[in-house]
Amino acid sequence: MAPPLLLQAEHVAKAYAGIPALRDGRLSLRAGSVHALCGGNGAGKSTFLGILMGITQRDAGDIFLNGQPVHFNRPSDALAAGIAMITQELEPIPFMTVAENIWLGREPRRAGCIVDYKELNRRTRALLEELEFEVDAESPMHRLSVAQIQLVEIAKAFSHDCEVMIMDEPTSAIGEREAETLFKAIRRLTARGAGIVYVSHRLSELAQIADEYTIFRDGAFVESGRMADIDRAHLVRGIVGQELQSIDHKIGRECRKETCLSVEGLSRDGEFQDISLQVRPGEILGIYGLMGSGRSEFLNCIYGLTLPDSGSVMLKGKPLPTGVPASTIAAGMSLVTEDRKESGLVLNGSVMANIALSAYKSLSSWSLISARKENELAQQMVKRLHIKTASVNLPVESMSGGNQQKVVLAKCLSTQPICLLCDEPTRGIDEGAKQEIYHLLDEFVRAGGAAIVVSSEAPELLHLSDRIAVFKGGRLVTISTDTALSQEALLSLAS
Repeated sequence: MAPPLLLQAEHVAKAYAGIPALRDGRLSLRAGSVHALCGGNGAGKSTFLGILMGITQRDAGDIFLNGQPVHFNRPSDALAAGIAMITQELEPIPFMTVAENIWLGREPRRAGCIVDYKELNRRTRALLEELEFEVDAESPMHRLSVAQIQLVEIAKAFSHDCEVMIMDEPTSAIGEREAETLFKAIRRLTARGAGIVYVSHRLSELAQIADEYTIFRDGAFVESGRMADIDRAHLVRGIVGQELQSIDHKIGRECRKETCLSVEGLSRDGEFQDISLQVRPGEILGIYGLMGSGRSEFLNCIYGLTLPDSGSVMLKGKPLPTGVPASTIAAGMSLVTEDRKESGLVLNGSVMANIALSAYKSLSSWSLISARKENELAQQMVKRLHIKTASVNLPVESMSGGNQQKVVLAKCLSTQPICLLCDEPTRGIDEGAKQEIYHLLDEFVRAGGAAIVVSSEAPELLHLSDRIAVFKGGRLVTISTDTALSQEALLSLAS
C-alpha cells in the first residue's frame, strides 16, 4: 500500500504583467519520501516553490495539504501549517550570531520578554551537533564562509518541527562530505514520516537521495515517476528537451611550456599554508578540497582581496601586486567569485553596466565613459557568451541563474585577462548552462589563457581539468595529472 499524499499541487499558474512564469505546476509528495523537482533555469521551479511556501500568490490551480485545500498568504502561514523551506538565495543577518539567525523571532525568553541567550546557544549547539554541522553557535554570520552560511540555513529549516520540507539547492555551496551529512539528516527526517521536496542541479545527488521525481520545462509539468525507473540520460532529456552531448574538453588541448601564473610559498595565517603551484597557458588547473580546506581563501589572496603573510605570486614573470584588486585586473587577472549575487553582480544594475563594470577604464576618455563603446562591448559579450536577454538595458536580477553566471563571466572576460580564477563557476545552474560554461572556459584556454577552477563537484573537475590540485586543511596535498583519477580517489586525498 502506497504511503498517503502529504502535499499535492494541481495546475498551479502564475504570470507577471501577462507573461507566464508558471503555466502548469503539478507535484504529489508522499509521506516519508524525497521528491526531486527537476528543471533547467527558467523552468518555473522557484515560482512554484514560492507559491507552495506563501511567498508568491498563485493565479490559478489547487494545493492540498493532507487532503485539505490550503492557501498561504505569507510564509508564516506555511510554517504554521508544517511547511518549511531552505531557499536557494542565502540571506543571513550578518552581524547577528548563528544562534540568533536560526531562532530569529522564536528565541527562548525569560519572564516573557528577555531573550535567554544561554538557552538560545544551548539549543543551537544541540541542533548543530544532531545535524553534525561544524559551525560555532556563537559566531557572527559575517565571519562564516558561504558554505557555513548554507549549513546555518539548513539548520534553521530543520529547527522547525515540519511535515513538509522544501529544499531549493541545499548543497550548492557545500562540498561532498557536508552533502552526505545532510543526506543522513534527510533520511532521519523521512524516517519520521516527513516529506521532502528536493531541488538540485547536481543530478548525481538525485539518484542518491530521491525516491520520486517531477520534471518542469518552460513553466509546465512534463512528467513524473519513480527515480529508480530512469537513468541520468532520461532525466537530462526531460529537463533540456533534447539529447545533451557531453564533450571531453581536454581532447586536443595543448599546454605551453612557459609559466603564466607562479605561486611560491603563499601563506595566510588560519586559512592556508605554504602553497606553491604553477599554471601554464592553455591549461585549466582544478582545485578540489572539502569545506575549510582553504580553496576560496587561496584564490581571494592571489586576486588581492586579502593580504598574504608570506610568499609571492608572479604573473607572466612579473610580481603581482598584493591587496589591490584593481592592479591585479590591470596586470591581466580576473576572478569569478563564489557568490554571484553577493559579490559578482550589481543585481539592480543593467546587463550592460555589469558587463562593463571592470572595463570602464578602457571605455573612457578624459574620465568620460563612452556610451557607444560600453554598448558595443555589452552586445559583443552577449553574442559571444550566448546570453539570453531581450535587451542589455534590462536589470540583471530579472535573468535566470545560468544567464546571470554568464554575465559574471562576461564582466571578467571584458578586461581581456590572461589568467582567469573561477570559484564555483557553475554553482546553482542547470546542466545545459554548465556545458556552455565548460565550453567558454575551454575556449579561453585554447586561445592562450590560463585558468584555475575551484569546484566542490569532483566529476566537474575530472571532466574539465588538465591537472587537479588537492587541498586539505589549508595545505596542498598533491597535484595530480592522472586522467584515470576517480571521484572516490579525489575524496580520499582530500579527507
